[in-house]
Amino acid sequence: MTDRALAVVRAGALTTVQDLGRPGHAHLGVPRSGALDGPAADLVNRLVGNPPGAAVLETTVNGCAVRPRSTVTIAVAGAHCRVTVDGRPVPWGAPVSVPAGALLDVGPAVSGVRAYVGLSGGIAVEPVLGSRSTDLLSGLGPAPLTDGTVLPLGRPAGVHARVDVAPQPAPPAELVLRVTLGPRDDWFTPEAVRAFVSRAYRVSAAGNRIGLRTEGPALERARHGELPSEGMVLGSVQVPPDGRPVVFLADHPTTGGYPVIAVVRAADLPAAAQAVPGTPVRFVAVRRR
Repeated sequence: MTDRALAVVRAGALTTVQDLGRPGHAHLGVPRSGALDGPAADLVNRLVGNPPGAAVLETTVNGCAVRPRSTVTIAVAGAHCRVTVDGRPVPWGAPVSVPAGALLDVGPAVSGVRAYVGLSGGIAVEPVLGSRSTDLLSGLGPAPLTDGTVLPLGRPAGVHARVDVAPQPAPPAELVLRVTLGPRDDWFTPEAVRAFVSRAYRVSAAGNRIGLRTEGPALERARHGELPSEGMVLGSVQVPPDGRPVVFLADHPTTGGYPVIAVVRAADLPAAAQAVPGTPVRFVAVRRR
């Protein structure tokens, strides 16, 4: 077996392989998938000298621990956390050399939700439909990591960055999501639409890679009955029967039968990946283009 591999010692709550995802396959019922915090995934790849889109590890809440079989350069970004190599602290947000056989431990998130681990050469699992991403909804790509999983690594393609610590945005104290109303805002009362863009919501602990669920005022419908299933895009804000908006993220379904009151601008979605439960959420209406 090649020495360009790493063994998972502690998989954590949810650690998956992610890259840029599978855009362009919605007509086949395949979501985009990919890293929820794209800028953080891009950053760790740049720090270790990988090309854009190399596959990284995405951890959730409590990190993970892995043991490479050969010396690798790693970088951790996204959620702030303690990073150690064989128990010794190493910098977060900077490239670090990890010797063969050493234990790299990415600790629980101190702030934020998801940490990203880039490794020189990238995770080299077999791509599916052009991507190595784990898709929780469709089941495409590698399964979420479990203790004992062994992942192949590619060959390093470049030289790692020369930085002490790379600047990164902090997790949001308030998650502000700019939305374009529609296409089904007319399914809600005028009062409900006003409440949606003026009242405060909170991030629910029930969210996942499929969608960010919110807690707050229930939105009352003006029209009742069932809506025929229709196409859904990244950032769609769907309102299920309980009236609380759900923001669809990377592993969202490609069709759905609940009305979509608005769509979040893609540039605002990476912050949603790092918003901890209880974070205030504000939907801000912008003009239709």
